[in-house]
Amino acid sequence: MRRRFTALLTVAALTGAMIAGCGSSTSGSASGSPSASESGKSSKTTEYKVAMLLDSSVSDGGWGASCYQAMLKAAKEEGWDNAYTDNVAQSDYATVITDYCDQGYNLIFAPGNQYQDAVVQVAADYSKIDFCILNGTAEKDNVTSVLPDAHQIGYMAGALAGLMSKTNSIGFIGGMELDTTKQKLECYTKAAQKVNPSITVQSAYAGSFNDAAKGKEIAGSMVSTYNVDVMFGDASAVDAGARETLGSLSGCYDIGQPGDLGSADDKLIICSVVTDNAALVEQCMKDVESGSYGNKTIRGDLSNGCLSVGTFSSAVPKDVQDKYMEYISQIKSGTFIQ
Repeated sequence: MRRRFTALLTVAALTGAMIAGCGSSTSGSASGSPSASESGKSSKTTEYKVAMLLDSSVSDGGWGASCYQAMLKAAKEEGWDNAYTDNVAQSDYATVITDYCDQGYNLIFAPGNQYQDAVVQVAADYSKIDFCILNGTAEKDNVTSVLPDAHQIGYMAGALAGLMSKTNSIGFIGGMELDTTKQKLECYTKAAQKVNPSITVQSAYAGSFNDAAKGKEIAGSMVSTYNVDVMFGDASAVDAGARETLGSLSGCYDIGQPGDLGSADDKLIICSVVTDNAALVEQCMKDVESGSYGNKTIRGDLSNGCLSVGTFSSAVPKDVQDKYMEYISQIKSGTFIQ
């Protein structure tokens, strides 16, 4: 009887362990919850992990999706495991970052200047964790900022908008009044007016990066009130809302960023200003692995290939494409606006 009872206990323990093991597996997450992403295939003896937080969705079709894909690409190249949490409220930034630190992630990727205060706050308490801020300005022992050239981005978008506008009225939508967004607007305006002195620029800030309805409203107002026919946005999901409005109207165009959002057949997105955020994040990963992380800003521009021109829509005439690429060469060499 004693042997039989012991055997039953053993079976019960094994069954419980199997159930517990099944219960710990990760499935798709609800918005705002941590979610494991595709794992990189690594031959390294040390396992590295990167995590990203995002205030919009990884499937927003714009900034959020592009930054998420950049993290995935960099993680795959370096063989890192990765995870993300999207739709994070501003009040929860620090909490989400802290949770990833407590889980032992080596690198936290924050894709925007709006996360900087929370990153710097948490980084002070987790000196052994490294942090990467896209469009950031902070440089600490365990904080690196990666900074695509906002001036060149603005020039690139503005030059095309100025060439393509038929009404001489173009628009710009920002999410928040961040330094990088204001720089893009300033240079967007200068470039458009350089290639077309008759151009006027309408601009607005949505006060959000994830309010698509606000983007629809702003774009509709700019078109109906100011006859805007070309738009450029720096507002993530807000830009997707603006494109929804523009797509329902004839003769209106949009310029995408940071990914190559259009195609030759796209009648709305005439081209994109493409940022290779993956290359910037990958450099951060290499610095983590080499032990040389922190106290610097990694910059990306046309000269090192971190900025490039996306796919032209067939709506852009060949002569306009050629003229635009001449301006791109000038932007790259620093002779476009001096």
